[in-house]
Amino acid sequence: MIQQKIRKVGNSYVVTIPKEEMRRRGLKDGQLVAVDVQPLSIRPELPPDVAAAFEASWAQNEAIYRALGKS
Repeated sequence: MIQQKIRKVGNSYVVTIPKEEMRRRGLKDGQLVAVDVQPLSIRPELPPDVAAAFEASWAQNEAIYRALGKS
């Protein structure tokens, strides 16, 4: 799977395929391909147990974490 940004070109929107990906998949200019477009979130999501542990730790130690962030 490749990750690309949507760009506006004229009145259309485009997603490009990098040359390396074309070569890796053996694709040729003008060839038809299937595209499954899905929004992509690059922000990692923590598993629920890890998120709960973080929230509990933050509630107890917020002042310390903020002080560490300033150094």
